[in-house]
Amino acid sequence: MSRVFMVCVLLLMSLVSYGTEITRVFMAGDSTMSIKEVKDYPETGWGVPFSYFFDENIVVDNRARNGRSTRTFITEGRWGEIVAALQPGDYVLIQFGHNDQSEHKQDRYTPPQDYKANLARFVADVRLKQAEPILLTPITRRYFNEQGVITPTHGVYPDLVRELAHVQKVVLVDMEAITRNYFGALGDELSALRFMHIAANLHPNYPLGVTDDTHLNHLGAREVAQLVLTELKRQQHPLVSRLRIPDPKHLTL
Repeated sequence: MSRVFMVCVLLLMSLVSYGTEITRVFMAGDSTMSIKEVKDYPETGWGVPFSYFFDENIVVDNRARNGRSTRTFITEGRWGEIVAALQPGDYVLIQFGHNDQSEHKQDRYTPPQDYKANLARFVADVRLKQAEPILLTPITRRYFNEQGVITPTHGVYPDLVRELAHVQKVVLVDMEAITRNYFGALGDELSALRFMHIAANLHPNYPLGVTDDTHLNHLGAREVAQLVLTELKRQQHPLVSRLRIPDPKHLTL
């Protein structure tokens, strides 16, 4: 009886130990990061492929939603839900800006000073729960000028993220600069293959076709997710040590 009891205790301890190893990575952002409904495919947020990079002890919880700014993410209670779920050692990837800076959309527009204040609140809330915030500037829009160079469209908003990250000593993944350089190097024609460019009568979700230089398709989302990972590797971020171990079959020539 005592031996059975000891085995049960050891098994319970191993389960508890395993449970403490689980780390969650929350994602707070807008449509460029979010999970899509089937009716929106092939539009894809980069947070979807990003979730497959890590081993079984990392759980990626993508809370990003289409059309959200820092302001509406707070007022709808979405940010509060993340904070309530946070445990020490978790991470929160925070990427907003597309909707905050859309002054013509008053339902989501957030003035620059409020945007920065909201991001500062996000950082403080995460740190209060002994978790780690990671700030990301918004990914670029694919607008080429006559010289064949992508024109920045987010105004002062990326700089506000950079300033806050510097002052608060928060990990920064500068995706505005990274993706602008990446898609700019691909050029107009090849970069279009990464965004929502579909001719009429080719996809049932878009019978009239679509030309969207903000939102990514499957290929673009995967490549942007890889760019995020590459930057985390460059910074030697702890999450990199939790990457999925490759299948040996993929290592053979």
